[in-house]
Amino acid sequence: MKAVDCTLGLGGHSREILKRIGPKGKLLAIEQDGENLERAKKNLKEFSKQVTFVHDNFENLAVLVKKHKFGKVDAILFDLGLSSPHLDNPERGFAFKTDGPLDMRFDKRQMLLAADVVKTYSEQELTDMLRQYGEEPKARFIAKAIIRERKKRPILTTGDLIKVIETVYPKRPSKFNPATLTFQALRICVNRELTVLNKALDAAVNILAPKGRIAVISYHSLEDRIAKNIFRHYTRTCICPKQIQICQCNFQKALYIVTKKPIIPSGIEVSGNPRGRSAKLRVAERL
Repeated sequence: MKAVDCTLGLGGHSREILKRIGPKGKLLAIEQDGENLERAKKNLKEFSKQVTFVHDNFENLAVLVKKHKFGKVDAILFDLGLSSPHLDNPERGFAFKTDGPLDMRFDKRQMLLAADVVKTYSEQELTDMLRQYGEEPKARFIAKAIIRERKKRPILTTGDLIKVIETVYPKRPSKFNPATLTFQALRICVNRELTVLNKALDAAVNILAPKGRIAVISYHSLEDRIAKNIFRHYTRTCICPKQIQICQCNFQKALYIVTKKPIIPSGIEVSGNPRGRSAKLRVAERL
């Protein structure tokens, strides 16, 4: 049995996959964060002969499967959430509870930082980004506040940005941090997350073996919508425009959707892992 973990992280899911595919199974483990990758190698050292570790973006899934001669695979997993090291290390710039550089790169080899976006985007570009990737209702006001502040001084840290956002949102008791949607939007922008996910899921469907399954765990509506729409696309028997009465596309239905509705964590799971409270799992099977 051959499996792919597209989001290795520290190796927790990969460990469970390896237990289930047995000693003869093979796993392709992809991770774009070099620090996480090295820690995962140590965590999975007893399985080292079965695992091919790859430091890359799962955007290149089709190329990597071909390069490492995996052929058609039986299982593919995407866990799209932030890993705990990203949130717990202020130097990575993902968290808004502690001050740190405005970075937000999953892969430190890439050049674009969140600080660069905040520094160089126009007011309209910032507004569009906050609306599209954060679904932020006060996008234009936050964009205006960023432009106004950066004329006075650089916005270089998470703390700097939070102070700007707080000028837009009135202070009042709430479990929802007003910086949440802005940070989400910046992170998605910096790492091109939605573009990458679309490309990778499309590739994943085409490298699955018959009866092979693909599982996607998402943590916000934008990711979940992409997974849902791609799964639905591959359950269709025709993709011709509606005005064409006789099918000319020869499109082949490729998937059966296993989860008619996404699976969400139970109350017990959330109490043990509060960070997973917004998770949604969708599963599809290759015909």
